[in-house]
Amino acid sequence: MKAGSNLEKVLESGVFAVTAELGPPKSADPQVIIDKAGILKGHVDAVNITDNQTAIVRMSSAAAARICVEQGLEPVMQMTCRDRNRLAIQADILGAAALGVRNLLCLTGDHQCFGNHPEALGVFDLDSITLIKMVREMRDGPVFQNGEEMTGKSPRLFIGAAANPYADPFPYRVLRLAKKVDAGIDFVQTQIVFNVGKFEEFMHQCRELGVSERCRILAGVAPLKSAGMAKYMKNRVAGMDVPDEVIERMSAAGDAQDEGIEVCVDVINRVREIEGVAGVHIMAVEWEKAVPEIVKRAGLKP
Repeated sequence: MKAGSNLEKVLESGVFAVTAELGPPKSADPQVIIDKAGILKGHVDAVNITDNQTAIVRMSSAAAARICVEQGLEPVMQMTCRDRNRLAIQADILGAAALGVRNLLCLTGDHQCFGNHPEALGVFDLDSITLIKMVREMRDGPVFQNGEEMTGKSPRLFIGAAANPYADPFPYRVLRLAKKVDAGIDFVQTQIVFNVGKFEEFMHQCRELGVSERCRILAGVAPLKSAGMAKYMKNRVAGMDVPDEVIERMSAAGDAQDEGIEVCVDVINRVREIEGVAGVHIMAVEWEKAVPEIVKRAGLKP
């Protein structure tokens, strides 16, 4: 075991893993995290704690992750390069590990122009691949990014990253993921899958390059709340591929939210049959209550 986290144990055992997202509040209220943890506990193997997602200020991922630990729910703490230089990132990694965090998802981060402080200066001292390499060396060296040896306990972290099977240019998506594997990731969570056919081609390329043998791939899935949400994701969200048949299905539904859950379950049932897919990551943004029902209908057991 590299970190000994629950997520690592599940993935290394070969059991189909289930993770979900837990978004920290735009406040200092810990009860929001406690309530969401109560909804998700017992239904997932771990939860992603987002880090100022979409460049909007929220409670720090490290603090929210610690609250989850106290609630008996394992966090996957996200860490972006947008808001910190390498000094701050390494300090936060050490602090998070000391607080009981065992999983870290390394991200470049959404550009600040998309958030609620577009005038903020982006740091981007590192990119996600450099961040991954730095975390791996802190864990396995153990050394800091400047090569200085670490004294005492190193941060035992199961290292993850994100991948988008739909971003252009498509032929380079797996090559970029392979670079992250070379840098040191143990698992990857993908962009939301609606176009399963194209995702199957992505996974075929992963198998050809040996990527799926060297890291555990979790397919991103999400429940839709409405046909309008499906159209927005198709037309306004970069790197998202929502087929017209999904939009038509949502438009024809009498109960759009229930149908959105069914669409998510259908995608789960299809991707779990694809060779190399080790689990799913459910992204029910501010709809955590949908996760237990999705898990139940899909027959998943954390």
